[in-house]
Amino acid sequence: MLRHRQMMIDRMRTNRKTEEKKMSMSKNIARLAVTAGLTAALSFGGVMAPVTMAFAGGVPTVAQSGDVTIKDSTYTDTTFKGIQIFKAKVTQDQEDSAWNGPKTVSDIEWASDSVRDAVTGAFTDDDSTKPSGNDAQEWAEWIKKKTKAEYTSGTDASTKLDAGTTLDKIAKALEKATIAEGTNGWRTGTDGKFSSLDTGYWLFVTASVGETANATAGNTDTFTSPIFAVVGGSAENLTPKKQVPTVTKAVKDDATDGAFGSFSKPNMAADSRMDQYVDYQLTGTVAGNINSYGTYKYTFTDKLPNSMTPKFKDDDTTPDVKVKIGDAVVASGYNAKYEDNTLTVDFPDLKKCGDEGKTAIALNGDSKVTVEYKAKLDSTKIFENGTIKIEFNDLVGKAQKNTVKLTYSNNPHTTDGTGTTVEHHAYDYTYGIDVTKVGSDKDGDGNPKKLEGVEFTLQEIVNGTAQNQYIDAQGVKHSDAKDATLKTTNEGKINVVGLDEGIYILKEVKPAPGYNNSAASGVTFTIASDSLPTNGDSFTPSCTLAEGTDKNLVQVSNATDGKVHLTVTDQKGSGLPLTGLNGVTFTWIAGGAVLCIGVAHLIRSRKQAEESEQE
Repeated sequence: MLRHRQMMIDRMRTNRKTEEKKMSMSKNIARLAVTAGLTAALSFGGVMAPVTMAFAGGVPTVAQSGDVTIKDSTYTDTTFKGIQIFKAKVTQDQEDSAWNGPKTVSDIEWASDSVRDAVTGAFTDDDSTKPSGNDAQEWAEWIKKKTKAEYTSGTDASTKLDAGTTLDKIAKALEKATIAEGTNGWRTGTDGKFSSLDTGYWLFVTASVGETANATAGNTDTFTSPIFAVVGGSAENLTPKKQVPTVTKAVKDDATDGAFGSFSKPNMAADSRMDQYVDYQLTGTVAGNINSYGTYKYTFTDKLPNSMTPKFKDDDTTPDVKVKIGDAVVASGYNAKYEDNTLTVDFPDLKKCGDEGKTAIALNGDSKVTVEYKAKLDSTKIFENGTIKIEFNDLVGKAQKNTVKLTYSNNPHTTDGTGTTVEHHAYDYTYGIDVTKVGSDKDGDGNPKKLEGVEFTLQEIVNGTAQNQYIDAQGVKHSDAKDATLKTTNEGKINVVGLDEGIYILKEVKPAPGYNNSAASGVTFTIASDSLPTNGDSFTPSCTLAEGTDKNLVQVSNATDGKVHLTVTDQKGSGLPLTGLNGVTFTWIAGGAVLCIGVAHLIRSRKQAEESEQE
């Protein structure tokens, strides 16, 4: 009996050791072995962390489901779609209900017939390397092999798939396929969260894009580059692989060292005179996953104010633009046109742009596209028959707003999906002068008398010398002063619009009758704009008179209408004083009397002589 009992105890010990050995072997196999199917294929997902062979604590456990979160805190109204490609058993270590360590995948099957047909149909019949049948295991191995050859450096969570690669073709085919939503179909996460998904290999793509950026209207979102992930066990927290394009507009102010500024801090305001061309620059970024696009449409739409006109090529109707991608000048691949006050620069496919040597220009997610052009305040638009049009009565000091928006492809798997940025602005300002000419005497109301018909010329001083050009009331420069004579009205006024900041000299060339010319040598003054608004607010420049100006004759008054206000006074003339006036008058009277007596005596003498001869 004792012997039998000892044999039973020994057998139980042996069985226990055998079971422990089996469990240990099973655990190590689960950790180390590259199992049939997608275990080694995790690396072709493009989003998963590299599979490691680190030993983690816990017991290998087959997951029953998995959770996925695609976090996008900027575009909270963008939705995502998950499509299961392969069903599989996903095993991962579990300890105290916590998943950890690498995942292994086995028992691979197609998620559905429609998925199988879409994936296998994405590859042409002449691809001799693809599996001859529809076996899921064979296709998984083939996909892994193809992807490894296409991405020799491997893939990770930041990989943005190149257009036309194996995984990109699969994603494109599945997005277009008719697959019913459900357990073995696709699932939509309106908040980017997918709960209790079936285990296996999944594709995640953008379902719809939003336009809300942190509750503020923003640029239209772009579709993420396809994301592939193994679902089951530990939750997958994924990040969309994209970068939404942005655009800025800058203007070059000739008084600020001629700088456009930087992309993050563009110069948004400048001032100019009438008919002076001002430099503008449009700068746009591209999708961060532009390599995922087969065709990339890209269009700048630039709206000019009614007061402005762009510069054209050889006085033609084609706007003169300079286009660059990075530092490379773009010679082909775009169209520029101007109509209805809108300048459009359109790229049917930005990826086909060529440089001056007809070489294709390389693009990546960091590329920037710039368009430079010139535009002016157009006197032919602003004036009609020498009179400013009603719509431009408030031209001076008012921001002439230019706006740009960018339209771009935002879905790598369609040619018609586009997004649009919000508008970005740049502003141009121009100024004027309001001169009142008065006399030193008073009118009937006791106010300084307004002088009509006084003529002036206005010139700009550059580098200390007055230019040989004369500015008329419309702000246009002429080489002949006669073409730009400024004449006061019955209110003693002259008004000039369309002036830039700078130094000017106002000369009086014809005073009013009976008044001395106080401005014959000129009134020199400076129009200055120290800090232009960048939000489109109205602006009035400052004015200072040249040192030595007689401020009893020239005064500057404050205003908020965008004009410099000057009052110029002429002293009234007077007769020269005469001494001995009465003596002079008497002399003239006496002389006249003597002359009359002499003439009468001469006539009488001749008459007497004639009578004597007749006798």
